[in-house]
Amino acid sequence: FLSVTEDLVRRRAEHNNCEIFSLEEISLHQQEIEKLEHLDKWCQDLKILYLQNNLIPKIENVGKLKKLEYLNVALNNIERIENLEGCEELKKLDLTANFIGELSSIESLKCNIHLKELFLMGNPCTEFEGYRQFVVATLQQLKYLDSKEIERSERIKALQNYPEVKWKIREQEQAYLLKRAREKEEAQRRMQERKDEKQKQMDSELGFDSPDSPQEKPSQAEGDGERERCRTVENDDEDRKFWEEPTPYTPESRLETHRYIEEKRRAKDNVRESKKREKTAWTLVTAEGKVLNVNVPKLHFSLKDDEENNQIILDLAVYRHLDTSLLDVDVQPTYIRVLVKGKPFQLVLPEEVKPDSSSAKRSQTTGHLVVTMPKAKEIILAKQKVSASIKHADCNAQQKNTRRSGQVEKLEVDPSKYSFPDVTKIIQEKERTGQGPIKLQPQKVTEVKK
Repeated sequence: FLSVTEDLVRRRAEHNNCEIFSLEEISLHQQEIEKLEHLDKWCQDLKILYLQNNLIPKIENVGKLKKLEYLNVALNNIERIENLEGCEELKKLDLTANFIGELSSIESLKCNIHLKELFLMGNPCTEFEGYRQFVVATLQQLKYLDSKEIERSERIKALQNYPEVKWKIREQEQAYLLKRAREKEEAQRRMQERKDEKQKQMDSELGFDSPDSPQEKPSQAEGDGERERCRTVENDDEDRKFWEEPTPYTPESRLETHRYIEEKRRAKDNVRESKKREKTAWTLVTAEGKVLNVNVPKLHFSLKDDEENNQIILDLAVYRHLDTSLLDVDVQPTYIRVLVKGKPFQLVLPEEVKPDSSSAKRSQTTGHLVVTMPKAKEIILAKQKVSASIKHADCNAQQKNTRRSGQVEKLEVDPSKYSFPDVTKIIQEKERTGQGPIKLQPQKVTEVKK
C-alpha cells in the first residue's frame, strides 16, 4: 500500500520552501494514499489538510494536530468517524462520499467543541431514517450539516425526538453492519477466484497444462506471435468481464478497481518499455558488412576536407550543455561513430583516415564536437611545392596591388627580379604601327613639345 512519505510532503510544501515542520496547509489529494501516517509528527502546525480522493480506509495519526481547523477526507474508503478527539481547534470536517454506515460513531465528535460544519453527503448513513435529526441532536455545537444551516427550531425538535430517533438509527445501523459483513466475505471470495484464475493462466502459459502430451512446437517467431495474439484476446475478454460484471459499491470494490487499473497500466508500461528496448537495437552495419550513415540524435553536422593540412574535419553540433562524459567517439579507417547519450551518429568518410592520429575536442564557444582525422594517403612532395609557389605568387600579387595603389615615386623595383617594359618607348612603338586612332598620338606629343 501507499502511505504518506516525507518526499511527497516536501514536494507538496513548495509554497513553504519545502520546509515541513512549519507547514500550516498541505494538499495531498489524488495521491493514491492507502494509509494515513507521519503527519502528526512532521507537521504539528497544520491548520488545513486536504486528503480527498485517496484510498484511506481509516482516520488515524491526526489526533496530535492540535491546531488543525479544516480536514477534508472526501472520496475515501472511511467507514467510521474516530481518532479526532485531539484536534481541539477543528472547525470543519468534510467526509463526503465515503462509506460511513456506523452513524453512532459521530458521538466521538462531541469533544470537538469548535466544530461548526460537517459534510456527510454520499455516505450510506445519510439513507437512514432520522439521519439529520440524529446528527443535529447529537452534535449541538454544529451550525451547518451538509451545507444546510441548522435552525434553532430544528434542533429543539430533534432533541425532543432524540430517544426514539436514536433507537431507530441503532436498528438500521445493525442491519447495515450485517450487510457489510456479507459484502466483505463476497469480496474475499472474488479476490481468491481471481487469484486462482491468474495462477491457472500463468501455468498454461508456462506449459504445465499437459506435460504428458507431446505436441509439435511451432517455430520461435510463429510461437511468439501466436502467444501474443492469444494474450491480447484473453486480456480483452478479461477486461470486458471485469467491467461488465455487476458489483456493489464498497470499499473493497473501489480498491479492487484501483488495483486492476494500476496493474493494467503497469503491464502497458512494461510492453512500451520492451518495445522501446527493441527499437534501440539500431542497424549500423548491414549483414553484408556495409557501413550505413545513421543520425539517430538528429544533430546538424558538417564534414570538411582540409586539403591544405591533409585531413578531414567533422563538426558535430552536439548540445552546448551536454556533459562530455555522455559522448563516445570511435574513429575507424573508413567511418566515424559518435554515441550521443547512447544514440548513434555514424558517417562513412570520403577517404581513408588514420584513427590513431585522430583527435576530438569540444568547442568552448558553441559546445560542438570537432573531430580531426588525418588522411591515410600522404601528399606528394611536388604537389606541396606547387601549392607553395602558388601561395607565394598570390602574396606577391597582393603586394603589387598594394604598391600600385600608393604613390609612384615611392616604388622600389629590383630590375634583376622583374622586367618592366620601357615606358619612354611606348609612344614610339605606337607611332611605328600607324594604324587606327593611334595616328592622333604624334600630334599630342608635338603639342606637348611646343
